[in-house]
Amino acid sequence: MLKNNTASQNDKRALALSQYAPISLSKMNDVALLDRTDTKYVLPVATLQQIMPRLANAYYALVVNQQRRSQYQTLYFDSPEFTLYRRHHAGILDRYKVRSREYVDSQLAFLEVKHKTNKGRTIKRRMRTPELVTLLSSETAEFLDGTYPYDAAELEPKLWVEYTRTTLVSRYRKERVTIDLDLCYAWNGQTVSLPHIAIVEVKQNGFSRYSDIERQLHEHQVRAIGFSKYCVGISLLYPGVKHNNFKPKLRLVEKLGGSHVYIH
Repeated sequence: MLKNNTASQNDKRALALSQYAPISLSKMNDVALLDRTDTKYVLPVATLQQIMPRLANAYYALVVNQQRRSQYQTLYFDSPEFTLYRRHHAGILDRYKVRSREYVDSQLAFLEVKHKTNKGRTIKRRMRTPELVTLLSSETAEFLDGTYPYDAAELEPKLWVEYTRTTLVSRYRKERVTIDLDLCYAWNGQTVSLPHIAIVEVKQNGFSRYSDIERQLHEHQVRAIGFSKYCVGISLLYPGVKHNNFKPKLRLVEKLGGSHVYIH
């Protein structure tokens, strides 16, 4: 997998992260929110840079190994026929993602099953693994048998995704915010980098009108949008797989990224 370290070194300063009081990984247990609602926003990094200084009094910033930005490496699995991708493309509300993820800075790895219910809830279950899993084993099969409703034996690696993540924790309510930058996809020798796009995800127990970051996003005319990193990556790197229903998302990526969308 290509190591994506192309982000401008002044991004950390531009996002004003030093203005945020820190919170440690161990203190985040109260806001793990493994059963939650998610609201996503996709916007230019330049807009995010305007918003971030205004929120320092409303959120803590997660600090891992003295860093307020962490590197994530993820490998997504699907069936040979892209069953999980196709369910999402077809608009089926009840859907699953299976992925192996390494939190590079904290040296933690998990195999995760993410279930989006037809009630709009996101339920995430995971098992700790010694390292990022690239091949499923009998041990992982046992975990998948209890969390994944389809045939786990069909799952195979499909897509690498890397990005850097900043996590904010609300001072006033049960809410986490993840901010993903430097998104990079890779498979079979090809990579696509989207360095000028930010993905903001607000994670709550339920929908709240009082989210500080959402108020700022709305003031900047940024509206919520469904955006699956996995589905966008498959659409970009597997041209033979049907992606008509994702064309609006791909056009948004092109519009926001402009000449900064890099395909290798």
